[in-house]
Amino acid sequence: MTLTEKLQDLRERSLLRRRRSVESACGPELVVDGRRLLAFASNDYLGLAADPALIDAAREGAGRYGVGAGASHLISGHYAPHQALEERLAAFVGMERALYFSTGFMANLGVVASLAGHNDAVFSDQLNHASLIDGIRLSGAEKYIYPHRDLAALEAMLSTCPAANKLVVSDAVFGMDGDLAPLPELLELCQRHDAHLVVDDAHGFGVQGPQGRGSLAKFGIASPRVVYIGTLGKAAGVSGAFAAGSDEVIEWLLQSARSYIFTTGAPPLLAHALLASLDLIERGDHRRAHLAQLIAQLRAGLKLKRWRLSDSATAIQPLIIGANEEALRIGAQLYESGLWIPVIRPPTVPEGTSRLRISLSAAHTPAQVERLVAALNELE
Repeated sequence: MTLTEKLQDLRERSLLRRRRSVESACGPELVVDGRRLLAFASNDYLGLAADPALIDAAREGAGRYGVGAGASHLISGHYAPHQALEERLAAFVGMERALYFSTGFMANLGVVASLAGHNDAVFSDQLNHASLIDGIRLSGAEKYIYPHRDLAALEAMLSTCPAANKLVVSDAVFGMDGDLAPLPELLELCQRHDAHLVVDDAHGFGVQGPQGRGSLAKFGIASPRVVYIGTLGKAAGVSGAFAAGSDEVIEWLLQSARSYIFTTGAPPLLAHALLASLDLIERGDHRRAHLAQLIAQLRAGLKLKRWRLSDSATAIQPLIIGANEEALRIGAQLYESGLWIPVIRPPTVPEGTSRLRISLSAAHTPAQVERLVAALNELE
């Protein structure tokens, strides 16, 4: 097929994506393409993206270090705030050492492709994020996909795999469903079958666990078999990501992760701002408590007959519509009424499960959530 034919095929199947231009700071109320909307669309789970303390920290960082790193970390682009951030992140998640990446996608590519290669085996949850999937492809390792959260299927695969080096990779909080991986059970399987566990906590870091220390802390997990990946552009409100683990693992990533070695370092002003963000996360129990109340309010208020709300206790509350066309129609009706909720369709989610991905933030108010509930109940 030509590109013209491929694009037309996407249009006919209601799968063509489009962008909207946001003209205001990230928050519950946004100016989008000239219109003021109430948004349930971002991953700013703690409402930190426009927090005055982080804006001030970014300004201070820019004043001290400028706006660009100038080179890769291994040339001259590793600044004092990068180093301080890595040390603080490692301590915050209870690991020996951490490595700061420019994005979460780059972190997952670098970690998986560095820890597995030809003659190795990687075991991946069916609903893992695209960055983990692409990291597996890049590694050249043998790939095993187990059904979502299916421990019995995973154990059967591990039991019969002859590879000497085995890697199990999983989201901690699944970004399109909002449910949690069975991390204690995954680690137990890894211990039994001499495998390592890579946990992508993009949607858990800052929200899950005591003081927002993440999904490992939520389950009380500490093991040298675990490599932990946290995103810093979601609940942390800024940008970037990090991998944390043993000193040996992180040193190996620094020496081998191509997505770390061969890219210009993130602006040091961002690392400076992230140090302030970690302070807010650590002291943010009131934000997490408010977010939990909003989640409960939404789930209690929706009166559904045709649609289905996913079984999620997290800030990600997917409302399963089904057909692409209906999901787009509902999303458009909400948008016209002043509510912005993203419509998620295949291939991001399985066929027949197109959905509204409702994202709640500690910056939302109960009145704003009530407005969303009323609108959805009326359309349903």
